[in-house]
Amino acid sequence: MALSRSARLGALATAAASFFLVAASSAPTPGADGIGDTYFPQLGNGGFDARHYALDVAYDPATDRLDGRTTLTARATQNLASFDLDLQKLDVTKVEVNGRRAHFTRSGDEICVTPRGPLAKGRTFTVTVTYGGVPEALSGPIVFGSDYGWMKTADGVFVACEPNAASTWFPSSDHPSDKATYDIRITAPKGLTGVSNGRLVSTHDRGGRTVTHWRESRPMATYLATATIGKFDVRTGRTPAGTPIYVAIDPVLANSNSVDVYAVTAAATDYWSQVFGPYPFEETGAIVDDMPQAGFSLEVQSKPAYSAVRSELTIVHELAHQWFGDSVSVAHWKDIWLNEGFATYAQWLWSEHQGVRSAHDSFVAGYGSRPADSSFWQTTVGDPQRDTMFASAVYQRGAMTLQTLRERIGDTAFFKLLPAWTKLHRYGNASTADFISLAERISGRQLDDLFQTWLFTPGKPAV
Repeated sequence: MALSRSARLGALATAAASFFLVAASSAPTPGADGIGDTYFPQLGNGGFDARHYALDVAYDPATDRLDGRTTLTARATQNLASFDLDLQKLDVTKVEVNGRRAHFTRSGDEICVTPRGPLAKGRTFTVTVTYGGVPEALSGPIVFGSDYGWMKTADGVFVACEPNAASTWFPSSDHPSDKATYDIRITAPKGLTGVSNGRLVSTHDRGGRTVTHWRESRPMATYLATATIGKFDVRTGRTPAGTPIYVAIDPVLANSNSVDVYAVTAAATDYWSQVFGPYPFEETGAIVDDMPQAGFSLEVQSKPAYSAVRSELTIVHELAHQWFGDSVSVAHWKDIWLNEGFATYAQWLWSEHQGVRSAHDSFVAGYGSRPADSSFWQTTVGDPQRDTMFASAVYQRGAMTLQTLRERIGDTAFFKLLPAWTKLHRYGNASTADFISLAERISGRQLDDLFQTWLFTPGKPAV
């Protein structure tokens, strides 16, 4: 078939227009200054995928000053003219991209970096930021009204950063959807111990200071990183099943509680490995610090951090997070019940395992203790809003949702679902919709009504 001259001209014009559209679309553009999380719109950054952080931090408890040098290795996901990093308060003195000085500007908690030349889509690059200052803990209603982040203690610092405080001490793409591996080097005055994620690579003295090098070789969300520093009694070994364990306890707290942190950590790690699937990290453990102002514990990856010696149930809760929250992380913060509801339900499973009380009876007790007009039932667990993302209903009603699911689909399907979930999304991110889909696939049942009622409908559900 032949084309007429006008048709040929039209085709040429269309082709030319297409060429210019393609050319325009491939032109380098700035990366977004956030991933668009509804709770924290400017957390995380667009245009690149974080792959590895090399953190070098030096802290002086006498002055509370932190000096840091962070090198992020990342892969460009678009043709980048510039990109952002998250950093709160601290002063930046130099930025380099691929070893060459780069221009940067500061707007609030965002650093906008412009390399000397654009970065091609798919290219791996490094950005090194040199910075320093006195880190400031965050405060407000989010974490039970407590301060959180980089918190000064009597002998050092307690670092627990959920949900948005990692960027108070290192520049990053500070959102759980952008995981990376880590090398963390902590320099502190001699006599203090720096404890971080993963396995201890080396410890050496340099003058009057001690440098500890930790390596987390499994992908980790930024808020799970720590550089806790202080005087600690350290015990290492292996759990009965063979997982390496590292427990650091502030000597001030060593005899303040009857809980054997080391023994409970070892036992719970091994038990959850049977129920939830293989332990996802190279080491388990605990950091127990004397930090009464914090009043909370956090599921720091590989070593949960406790601001005092907590109860046995707190320990099993934080260790359950190693699967639910750390290995499988939320896609967006509104899905936080996938972390807290599961870890709370793990406490019920532990009591059941110990022969103390069945998970069904825990459900009945929690359900019956709250009247229908209680504000507890007004929290929308599946989207609790930023300032109430850690409301008790997210924990307790989230756990009730799982017990309701267990009773609907039966134990066989339920205990097949839990390890299937942690295997399917191991070291990744997932949403509530993903969990519902998997639960329906494994059980062979339609479950929209159950999740709609328990996660998204205010009011006390009928049982």
